[in-house]
This record gives sequence, C-alpha cells and structure tokens, in this order.
Amino acid sequence: MFKKLRNKFLFLNLVIISVMMMISFISIYLITYNTVRRDIDLELHKISEFNRKPKENPKELTSRDPMINLNKVEPHPERSISFTLTTDNNDIITSSFSILNMDEEFYETAKDMALSQNFDKGNFKLDDTHWAFMKIPYIGGYRIVFLDITSRQGILTNLIYTFLVAALIMLIVIFFISKFFANKSIKPIKEAFDKQKQFIGDASHELKTPLSVISTNVDVLLSNKEDSISNQSKWLYYIKSEVERMSKLTNDLLYLAQIDYSDVKMIFSDFNLSEAVENVILTMEALIFENGISLNYELEPNLVIRGNAEQVKQVIMILLDNALKYTNPKGTVDIVLKKTFNNIFLSVTNTGKGIPGESIDRIFDRFYRIDKSRSRSIGGYGLGLPIAKAIIEQHKGTISVKSVLNENTTFSIMLPISSKH
Repeated sequence: MFKKLRNKFLFLNLVIISVMMMISFISIYLITYNTVRRDIDLELHKISEFNRKPKENPKELTSRDPMINLNKVEPHPERSISFTLTTDNNDIITSSFSILNMDEEFYETAKDMALSQNFDKGNFKLDDTHWAFMKIPYIGGYRIVFLDITSRQGILTNLIYTFLVAALIMLIVIFFISKFFANKSIKPIKEAFDKQKQFIGDASHELKTPLSVISTNVDVLLSNKEDSISNQSKWLYYIKSEVERMSKLTNDLLYLAQIDYSDVKMIFSDFNLSEAVENVILTMEALIFENGISLNYELEPNLVIRGNAEQVKQVIMILLDNALKYTNPKGTVDIVLKKTFNNIFLSVTNTGKGIPGESIDRIFDRFYRIDKSRSRSIGGYGLGLPIAKAIIEQHKGTISVKSVLNENTTFSIMLPISSKH
C-alpha cells in the first residue's frame, strides 16, 4: 500500500515538474525565436532599402555576370550573405544585386521557391543553406530580398537539442531526488499507520480480557440461579472490578484521542508548581510509607508555570504511581523540583530493577510494558506514560528517562517558567 502511495506521489511530482519544464522551455524558445525573426526582418528591410539606391549598391549583377561559386567566396566580414532579385510581371529576373556572383540556376531556384509561397515573408532551405526572403511589389513584378539565416537557424536548432538534453538530465536527477524525499515523506505515515494498527490490536486485547472475565462470572451466576445474592457476591465483585478496569481503560483511550485530535485548546493559567507537587506527594505519602518505601523530596518554593494545573498534577501522579509500583522492597523514591535558567526541572527517581536499554526508546509507547507478566497484578495498561508525555508536550516541555539496571530509574521533566515570574 505504501509502495503504491510512494509511486503515485513520485509520478505526480514528475508530471508536474515535466509540465513546468515544458512550459518554461517553450516560453524561452518562443522568446528567442521571435527575437531572431525580428532581427531577420529588420535586416531584410535594411538590405531592401540599401539595394534600392544604385550608388550605394556593393555590386550590380545581371544574368550575364560570370558565375562564382558561393562556397568558394569569402563574404564581407561586416555583412551577412544576401542578394536581391528583381522580376517583371512574367516572373522573369530582370536584375540582381549581391556582394557575390552566383549562377543563374541558383537565382532561378531561389526565385521559384520564394514565389511559390503565398506569403510576403518566409524561408526555405537550398543547398544545405537556410534562406529568409521578403517580397516587395515593384513595377508590375517583385523585388525579392534574400538573406542567409543558416547560423540563426542553427542557434534555434541547438537550443532545442540543449533543452531536450537538459530536460532528460534534470528529470533523471529529479527522479532520484523525488524518490528520496518520497520515501522520507512516507516513512512517518507508515510509522503512524503501524502504531495505529498496533494500538488497535493492543486495545482490543486489553478489552477482551476483562470482557472474558465478566462473561465467565456471569455464567457462574446464571448456573446458580437458586442461590442468594450474598452467597454469590464474590462473582459480582469480580464483575465490578473488571468493569472499573474497563472504564479506566476507555477513559484513558478517550483522553489520548482528545489530546491527539481535538482542536479545543486547554485553558492555561499561572499556578504554583511547587504547591501542586507538594499536594500530590501528601495524597500519596501514606501509601508510599505503607509499602515500606523511603520518600525523599527537595522542592524549591514558589516556582510558577503557565499551564493546566490539573493535568500537570496528573503527570506527577503518574510518575509517583510508577515509582511506587516498580521500586524494590525497602527502596527509595527521590523527588527534586528546582529552577534551572528559564526552565523548571522536575525529576522522580526510584530504586529497583531499572529499565533495559532496548525498552528506553519504547517506554512512552502506548500499551508498552516492560514486564507484561506483572502488568495485571500491579494494574495499569501501559497508557500512563504516553498520557504524561502528551500533557508535557502540550505544555511546551520535554520528558525523558534514564535508567541503570538493578540500581535506579529517573524520569525528568523540563517546563518553561512563566514569563511573569
């Protein structure tokens, strides 16, 4: 699917570039062609005016002039090769004007090719030479001015060949460049698609487990229809527990979807982060000591940030909850909150097994858990850290993790300090 998408993108890109190149090349060629034609027309008019005055003619020749081969005669360096023929009403050449002597057959052929065209101006090819002509009515016949335009025609022809070669080279180069950027553009889409696919699979799996438990407990209840509710209450408690787990899971999923796709902006205000962290610690302090864990914290007072206080509290709660779950017996949890330059630094460190190196990069992925065998016993679906990361990023901050196996794990948060403080 992604290969087809890349190829479509590549094909569309090449088509657009090819059309733009063609338009550009045609425009340049037409401009050059019109410029050359104007120069030719201007020179034909100058030659016509020049040859109209006998005293200014470089040489006047008639049909009795000796024949001189055009290819063996060097033209004047400051003038183009040209000649003028005058005809009567029977299209017979009456006189000729030229800086070169040419044979009668050449004159006759040139005259016939000019008169055969129904236009006053035109061009033709004769003996591998390109000629432009202009017909002017003159005493019942015509005065026909001829100009050698072989060099100008060569310029236009070379321009076409240059365009074709340049276009071919450019298309080859653009093809590989477009392929590189197409692959680069498709990569994040593919990664997002793979994550979405995995997300749906994981969510389905997590929902399937409590649904299976609920279904089993309902079957047990139905098999004991005659028994009292008090005797079957444990099955009801199991059902209630799984419903609560499903509710938490669906709420977390909806919350992540809202963060990812909602256009509704959160309401931000300045609040005291030091007090917010202290309040969260107080709500969890009893639970921490109940589990035999030593809690140490160092909070710099009156640190104010701009954001959503409830969401930031949720992040702190998630980090402390993780620390509580994964700290080893008689372990330690350390919390540090301080100001560093224009940011506020918050870290939560707990002793324990730590996080393996291959899991560090995936720890913030949705539904990812390091020890899946313990996940059900300690609770959670692997959505806490992704939620924490999403909230911190909405607050223009960063969250990271460092871990030393069998020693400790530290989650660090950097948040911008409020500009008013």
